[in-house]
Amino acid sequence: MANKTYKDKQKRHAPKLKIKKGDRVVVIAGANRDLALPREVLQVLPTENRAIVEGVNLRKKHQRATETDQGGIVEKAASIHISNLMLLNADDQPTRVGRKADENGKLVRFGKRDGNILK
Repeated sequence: MANKTYKDKQKRHAPKLKIKKGDRVVVIAGANRDLALPREVLQVLPTENRAIVEGVNLRKKHQRATETDQGGIVEKAASIHISNLMLLNADDQPTRVGRKADENGKLVRFGKRDGNILK
């Protein structure tokens, strides 16, 4: 595939994800699975289908000292795949997420467990 066409070089748009920054989620799969602890989503990376969640998938980074920061070993949160997260509804129950139009025609997220609209 030495000669790439224009279509191959085109960037695709980022997929619409059902998890947003600030949502409360639980980790349902992976080494950091702990269903009892709800966590907050700090950042969403839609092009990679990943999210950074507080206290999950922590990595140690050896950081050099700068003029403002002290160096040393720092723990940073790495990303986790979206499929390993499940959104919590208002009752702190894990739920799948759907989208439907409200009275104004705007798409809103709703929990499939109880049908309530999520923030």
